[in-house]
Amino acid sequence: MTCDVCGKEGARLRFLTRSYGKGESLLVIEDVPVISCPHCGERYMTAHTLDQIERIKRSPQKLTTKRFVPVAVFK
Repeated sequence: MTCDVCGKEGARLRFLTRSYGKGESLLVIEDVPVISCPHCGERYMTAHTLDQIERIKRSPQKLTTKRFVPVAVFK
């Protein structure tokens, strides 16, 4: 895959977990497709992926399930 930032071959698709918001409004989205380039170090998402994330953020009650996880604060 060619990197859209530096134009070199070798970018790869990775599936990462992203979090949005914090506290009671925290939303965690798993398996987000992110393009990662080993040459320039950029990580970016396609417009389609960003649209899907915005869709999930607009209707989290319909598109998510609740899970309880331990949370630590780094001090």
